[in-house]
Amino acid sequence: MNVSTGLRLLPWSDPDGKPCYLASDGGDSPLSRRADAIEAVQMSMGAELLRHARALLNAPKADARELRYLADRLCEALRDVLRIAESRGARLPSYDGGDGPAPGGGGCD
Repeated sequence: MNVSTGLRLLPWSDPDGKPCYLASDGGDSPLSRRADAIEAVQMSMGAELLRHARALLNAPKADARELRYLADRLCEALRDVLRIAESRGARLPSYDGGDGPAPGGGGCD
């Protein structure tokens, strides 16, 4: 949940391609669980597509049509993963003052 707006970016868009958001008090609502499940499927599909891409790029006989199709699917998978990252990043707690690691420090030695 985005702390500043109270909204969660969902892993799908409306019919016009606009982002969808969930306004909820907790992360255990049926719609939130459904969004989590869809994100898991999208991540799994992206990983599988990446394995397929590596195999196709290593195939000497891959033609332009196959590579264009692969590029289109990779773009879709990247869009999905970036949306998931944005949604999850927005739900991370923000740190102010001395509550968190120093800026740029990473928090690890």
